[in-house]
Amino acid sequence: MKTIVIGVIGADCHAVGNKIIDYVLREHGYNVVNVGVLSSQEDFINAAIESNASMILVSSLYGQGELDCRGMREKCVEAGIGDIKLYVGGNIVVGKQNFDEVKERFIKMGFDRVFAPNTPIEADLPFIKEDLGE
Repeated sequence: MKTIVIGVIGADCHAVGNKIIDYVLREHGYNVVNVGVLSSQEDFINAAIESNASMILVSSLYGQGELDCRGMREKCVEAGIGDIKLYVGGNIVVGKQNFDEVKERFIKMGFDRVFAPNTPIEADLPFIKEDLGE
């Protein structure tokens, strides 16, 4: 069973989507380590190390995801988990921005997959299976 670390990054306290993601991933056979809301990059990375996770899935709803996620791949590398799959989704930037441009910025930051606002977790499942070699 693959382990996925999930949570809501930064000063974001939006918990409902996090609970839905947790539930759906568990229902599809994943071991989920949920760091909850108001989580730092270090919370995600430490949980991934402790649980030997295959993936970190970062959520953000309050628009500051771009700031909160900067440098996360580099911190993963420093922590010895540089090859872990990194996903991000939600309202990850301030205001209405072209999503293709937003996606490109996050890919350049080292994220493997970037999901647009209002993307249901069920739509991510094929990518998760593919990226985890299932």
